[in-house]
Order: sequence, then C-alpha cells, then structure tokens
Amino acid sequence: MSAKNRINNVGEDVDIEIPDTAHQISSDSWFQAAFVLTTSINSAYVLGYSGTVMVPLGWIGGVVGLILATAISLYANTLVAKLHEFGGKRHIRYRDLAGFIYGRKAYCLTWVLQYVNLFMINCGFIILAGSALKAVYVVFRDDHVMKLPHFIAIAGLICAVFAIGIPHLSALGIWLAVSTILSLIYIVVAIVLSVKDGVKAPSRDYEIQGSSLSKLFTITGAAATLVFVFNTGMLPEIQATVRQPVVKNMMKALYFQFTVGVLPMYAVVFIGYWAYGSSTSAYLLNNVNGPVWVKALANISAILQSVISLHIFASPTYEYMDTKFGIKGNPLALKNLLFRIMARGGYIAVSTLLSALLPFLGDFMSLTGAVSTFPLTFILANHMYYKAKNNKLNPLQKLWHWLNVVFFSLMSVAAAIAALRLIALDSKNFHVFADL
Repeated sequence: MSAKNRINNVGEDVDIEIPDTAHQISSDSWFQAAFVLTTSINSAYVLGYSGTVMVPLGWIGGVVGLILATAISLYANTLVAKLHEFGGKRHIRYRDLAGFIYGRKAYCLTWVLQYVNLFMINCGFIILAGSALKAVYVVFRDDHVMKLPHFIAIAGLICAVFAIGIPHLSALGIWLAVSTILSLIYIVVAIVLSVKDGVKAPSRDYEIQGSSLSKLFTITGAAATLVFVFNTGMLPEIQATVRQPVVKNMMKALYFQFTVGVLPMYAVVFIGYWAYGSSTSAYLLNNVNGPVWVKALANISAILQSVISLHIFASPTYEYMDTKFGIKGNPLALKNLLFRIMARGGYIAVSTLLSALLPFLGDFMSLTGAVSTFPLTFILANHMYYKAKNNKLNPLQKLWHWLNVVFFSLMSVAAAIAALRLIALDSKNFHVFADL
C-alpha cells in the first residue's frame, strides 16, 4: 500500500489515508479479529493466572480485580479503537496514532514502549512453551538429563520455523481455529483435573502468604498482572487488518473478546485456585493429577498454542522489518524467504536467549504490565482520547480522563517497583539459566 492511497468510508464523505506497509490490511472480518484477540486472552498464559493473580490477591481481591480489569480494559481499548481513523488518516500502528496526536517524540517513545511490551510478552511465551515441553518430558522420563534452558531453546526453534512460514498476521487464517482448539484442550483438561483433585482434597488454605510488606509488594505486582491478562498493546495493528467500516467492526470484535472470550479464562483461573489454594503454582498443569497421556496432551497443546500466540504479538516487529526493507510479493520468493530466516530468526534467537537466561514467568507478567501495558493501554489511551476529542468533551469527561491518567501513572510506578523487587529476589534464589 502507498501512503498516497486513500479509501472512502461507506456512507461518509471523508477520504481516509492509508499508510505504507508491506503487510496485508483491510482484508479480515471482525470475527477473525475477534479470534485474534480471544487467542491472546486465552493463550497458555491462562494456566498461570491462578498462581500469579489469585494467590497474591485471594478470593475477594482476585475475583473483584479480574472483573474490574475486564471492564476497565474494554473501556480503554474502545478509546483506542475509536481513534483509528482520527484526522482523516488510518493509524495502522500504535506509534503512528501517538505521533499524529503528539508529534515525533511521542512517536518514538510509543514505539519503544510497545516493542519492549511485545518483546517481553514473547519471552514469556517462549518460557511457557519451554516449561510445557519440560512437563511433557518429565511425564515420560524424569531423569533430569535435560534442563529447562534446553527446552526453551527447542521451543524457540519451533517458534522461529513458524515465524518464517507465516508471512503476516492475516495469513494466520486456519491457524486461529487451530489455536482455539488447542486452547480448549488445555483449558478443559486443567478444569476437569482440578475439579477432580479439588473434590478429593482436604480443606485448602486461601490466606495471602507473607509479611505485611511482602503482601503489599505481591498485591501490587498482581495488579500489574491483571492488566497484562486482557491487553495486547497492539490494538491498532490488529485493527489494521479489519475491513471497513473499521471502527464499527473492531467494536464488535472487542465486545466478543470481553464477553464470550473471557469465559474460558475465568473458569480455569477460579477453578484452579479453588482446587489448590495458596499452593497453586505459576503453571497450573504442574499441580494437576491425572492420566499421563491427558497431561501430555494438555502440555503439547500449550506448547503449540504459545507458538501461534507469539507470532501474533511479534507481528508488529515483523511488519516493521518487512516494510523497512521492502519485503513484498510472493512470500516464497527466495529473497523474501531468506530475509525472514535472517530477520525473524534473529529476533526469536535473542528472545530465546533472554528467556533461558531469566526464566521467571510470573515476574515477566508483572514487569510487562508495569512498564508497558499500563502506559500503553491506560495512560496513553485516556490522554490520547482527551487530546483528540478535547473540543467535544464536557468538563466532567475531561476530569474523568485526567483522573485515569494520574491513577494509572501511579499504579505503573508502584507496579514496576514491585516487579523489580520480585526479579531481584528470584535472582538471589535462582541462578541464570535456572532449571525451574
């Protein structure tokens, strides 16, 4: 697409400029976008939320926190979605929208924040896939010959092969259906085995563990994980794939994500915590008991779904590299294939190295939520909407958006301190390339 190309909105007399990109845009139905969003919310990360959200917050804090985070996240995402064609230009990247509203410095800052956010999310997916691969190995051969870093390396290789084979986000196609089936497999297995264990188990301890200071830090860190649960940090990039009318269709996708899409996640998180209480691990399948083949199937599903999810969250990085170096045309052309091998293979290699070096999954969730998801999804979304719609907002609405900006800024700072403390503690307890 050329930056000079323009489209006319159906029923409107406004021309919308389309920025240049090497990837396909405006081709997908709202339902496909909804499945991309639902894939992200029901990724293998859901197997960790019983331990990383419910254990630090307890029943009341965890349930209320998840419901509030759902509502607040839907609201923040709708603000961003409604700005997609602001000012007569289609903003297909988060940084483009921020740059259009604020200028060059905001463009660069948003770019850095978003890519840090996506990079850390992808490191988490590689850790998840490696942990699931290790769980499969342990089920059949618990000899400790192979360690977690070995499995993370294998997971990274699988992710690289998939990234090379799928040229862009819209090309996922049937893989989104595969991802949904894989998610259902590990979610259903986790729920069924957790219920089976919970019914037989004695009374569980649901008390929040630790000293008062420790509780304060863990609760704050869990708040960062709450916002991590529901937000991609790449909504404009997903919205770019949607057909016209783009705002209306994206709103349908968001409503699907935050209603039907969240139900499986709620079920596995609450049932997992009910079954194991404060002893719930950061990877629920490590707690469950059941037939070997069932646990192996669930873990293999988690591995493969993590590979697909990583590709979704890495797609803005791939789009930048492909557009920067003019990688267009037939995806199987030798030049394009070699470029993807080098560029995407290099990106996955660096992600895999960091994942193996510091494989602390819960810490990745908290730090990602603190330093990038809070600013991108809540602070920036509210202030961009305030800036863009300033003349149309009444004083009460303006005050509301400013209160959101201030509150989530304070939460971001507090959560970042808590997450860094967790990483420091884990770094003392575990060495680099630890076999967790």
